[in-house]
Amino acid sequence: MRRVLITGGAGYLGSSMVSHFINDFEVTVVDRLLYDRTSLLQHITHPNFKFIKGDVRDERLMKQLVSKSDVILPLAALVGFPLCDRMPHEAVEVNRDACKMIADLKERDQIVIYPCTNSGYGSVDGSKLCTEDTPMKPITLYGQTKVEAEEIFRSTQGCTTLRLATVFGPSPRMRTDLLVNSFVLKALRERALILYEDAYMRNYIHIQDICRAFRFIVDRWDECSDQTFNVGNDALNCTKRQLAEQVAALVPCSIYVTEKISDPDQRDYIVSSQRFYDRGFVCKNDLSLGVKQLQVAYSLLDEPWHANY
Repeated sequence: MRRVLITGGAGYLGSSMVSHFINDFEVTVVDRLLYDRTSLLQHITHPNFKFIKGDVRDERLMKQLVSKSDVILPLAALVGFPLCDRMPHEAVEVNRDACKMIADLKERDQIVIYPCTNSGYGSVDGSKLCTEDTPMKPITLYGQTKVEAEEIFRSTQGCTTLRLATVFGPSPRMRTDLLVNSFVLKALRERALILYEDAYMRNYIHIQDICRAFRFIVDRWDECSDQTFNVGNDALNCTKRQLAEQVAALVPCSIYVTEKISDPDQRDYIVSSQRFYDRGFVCKNDLSLGVKQLQVAYSLLDEPWHANY
């Protein structure tokens, strides 16, 4: 049986990713457990599951784990510009340097699928389409470290990199600071959404479609190897105002716009995932489904705010 290593596998994306591999692969997760310590409990009785509490900066540990893996999904990261700005030294070590270590350790026949962020496109003309050939111009330290790691993997044989849209939807390790997730929570709890820079364009994708994209690439490696793909739901390229209006139509609330707040992360772009769609990938989860799922998730959470701060 093939073996998958997921770093940061207890996090928002990783804890959902495990389910997409565990029935067909031996799955090893390594994570420091900085956040939710229960996100992987659903898998502990599965014979294909193994968990190691460890740090991706530990070269001895990573050398051992990488050598035993057929597929490596390096998800461990300090995610988001607020956290990276608060912990800049650690952000560089985890987001970039640990990825360089994996790239140096892997053999040519081992598969690596690395998730970058399309926030690396930075602030471009919001009316122009960003493709994989659009220059990356990250604004924040978070974007810079992720783009630098992407460049490392793009120069390493056997690595495919993904530029992910803003993810939404429930996960065993919940996050409510992501834009869609935050909008739904505020619509439910405060019955109001306060917007700033509401005309800025962003794109989004359901977390289950992201997980499906990783599995899609592994299953079609000959078609997808050593490439870079934007991965988003192109039907959800929209302004923050349009997104808020769609959420408000599903969870009734008021919308207010203010010019008193400015976002340090000045992203404004339309992104095309057509290259990935041309390989046969189709998004199956729309915004309406995600909002309904989030409403159920928030009804179960006693402490509503779960963020990477």
